[in-house]
Amino acid sequence: MGVPSRLDAIGSPLGKGSLKILLLGGGELGKEVVIEAQRLGFEVVVVDRYDWAPAMHVAHRRYVVNMLDGSGLKAIIMREDPIAVIPEIEAIDTGVLEELEEEGYHVVPNAKAVKIAMNRVELRRWAASVLGLPTTRFGFATSGEEAYEICERIGYPCLIKPEMSSSGHGHVKVTEPSKRRVIEAYEESVRHARGASRRVIVEEFVELAAEYTVLAYRYVRGDGNVVTDVMEPVEHWRYGEYHYIESWQPSSRSIEILNEAKNIALRVAEGLGGVGVFGVELLETRDGRLLFSEVAPRPHDTGLVTMVSQDISEFQVHVRAAVGLPVPRPEIVSPAASFAVYTNLEDVWHPRLHGVYAALSIPGVQVRWFGKPKTYRGRRMAVVLARGKNIEEARRKARRAAEQLKVLQ
Repeated sequence: MGVPSRLDAIGSPLGKGSLKILLLGGGELGKEVVIEAQRLGFEVVVVDRYDWAPAMHVAHRRYVVNMLDGSGLKAIIMREDPIAVIPEIEAIDTGVLEELEEEGYHVVPNAKAVKIAMNRVELRRWAASVLGLPTTRFGFATSGEEAYEICERIGYPCLIKPEMSSSGHGHVKVTEPSKRRVIEAYEESVRHARGASRRVIVEEFVELAAEYTVLAYRYVRGDGNVVTDVMEPVEHWRYGEYHYIESWQPSSRSIEILNEAKNIALRVAEGLGGVGVFGVELLETRDGRLLFSEVAPRPHDTGLVTMVSQDISEFQVHVRAAVGLPVPRPEIVSPAASFAVYTNLEDVWHPRLHGVYAALSIPGVQVRWFGKPKTYRGRRMAVVLARGKNIEEARRKARRAAEQLKVLQ
């Protein structure tokens, strides 16, 4: 289940023998997946809850539907009949993915993995109870009162996160032992949730020394066996926020901690099964612990840096693995860094990115403007990618370039 057969021939897009890939979610990560699929000659269909999501700009066809509408999703998938269904966002009716898989459709990495990984509550249960991975202390709550009880047990500060969200939305830090404040934080977290769930995870807040994303991947080898491997860890940082700001590869941390991170990522990918990329997030605390945080069953936002650091990006790996093509181990070709560009503009349609000329005047810098049709406060709109002779130089370039960029009306 969830493993494709070896693929040898690809037809022409839009022709009689074309092979289709269908993405559920069309954000900036999906856009890069579509571009890689287009390069290989696949016909690509993108489905999302709003029109002209970034991946729709480069797809052959697009559909707009409520992603929690299982019957709507199933009708589209059966109509298009793709060789691979690739979920790219959290709020999807995962029940319909299980139905489709039972009917013979190939879900990437597989329906079980998507169901577990895209729900923080189920993921934490699975990681702690099934795999026995080290995590922060945590509890689950469905009301402000329950959240307060857990905060009192865990201690302050603590974090409250929605059951389903992405890019740090709805992560609320509570610093004071105040019932009123915890209830407010709970409500704020729920407001940012994707879907209608009022369930949250409450976990201890830990002081960090570093954060990592290990991009594990699984693919079918020529002999039919499934191989699980990892790319070199990506180190990243948030600067007081709960969504990623900066990432770089390779990490300069100790070999011991990086090997431990790789081993945890391998366990997670093998536990979830199927094929494709798994973005495994890990926390290194100041007291020396390495803790499992989350996993995305798809390419990861911190892994955008692999477009310039590696010979094969996480997106190309994901597409190859999804359809049954060989995946050589990605090699680092240059120290590189990424720096995300966010906006605080509310409800601006068709914004513009200013300062592109100045940013691209810095040698070794690239800019990805995602083309999202509308802004909201805290939305990621672009990313700077930079190469350097070493990580320090690459990070300096990325920061300098990002300082030039402004999202305006």
